[in-house]
Amino acid sequence: MPWIVQSLLISVSLSMDAFAVSLSNGLTAKKMPVKYMILTALSFGLFQGIMPLIGYLLGSLFEKWIEVAVPIIGFCILFLLGAKMIFDSVRDIVKEKKAKEKETDNLSCPNCLDNEEEKPYKFGVKTLLVQSVATSIDALTVGLVYIGKSAVETYVTFALIAVITFGICVGGVFIGQKFGDKLKSKSGILGGLILIAIGLKLLIEFLIERF
Repeated sequence: MPWIVQSLLISVSLSMDAFAVSLSNGLTAKKMPVKYMILTALSFGLFQGIMPLIGYLLGSLFEKWIEVAVPIIGFCILFLLGAKMIFDSVRDIVKEKKAKEKETDNLSCPNCLDNEEEKPYKFGVKTLLVQSVATSIDALTVGLVYIGKSAVETYVTFALIAVITFGICVGGVFIGQKFGDKLKSKSGILGGLILIAIGLKLLIEFLIERF
């Protein structure tokens, strides 16, 4: 198999976790501006391309430590993020039910409803960075595979990983936006479950390989 084809396949496979998280972000953030959609995909793409480079530069010196720590750290981060997302969504659902009950009580006061304003979208930079690291940290080990290979093959592959991840994540956020409008408050629960599922996948793959 030509190395460029192999690089494309690796790029697509590595981008799947980031795609799933982008999808959950799109589901949760129902009115994410286009510029933040681009920044989200850009963050995932950059980290997905940088992590293999870091693994490549570290080399065999930390190979054993990386192989053990990466999946465990990734699982913990994604599980906590997913659990928080589910908790926040359940809390929002409860608030929404209470708001509907209050709205029913205020039917005799139409002006009361006019005072309610929709909250503006907030771009969570810290959350995005944590997600980017968590979904790309397993790519550290991919860099180890390219030790000893030509510089052209190595750096072209890392660049492809970044570019393809960016493109796929733009699509993930866009698709999530479309479905997010229909799922409304329940989309956060789905997004949280996606994060937890990705974390479990990392942990299970690690356990299967080790034991």
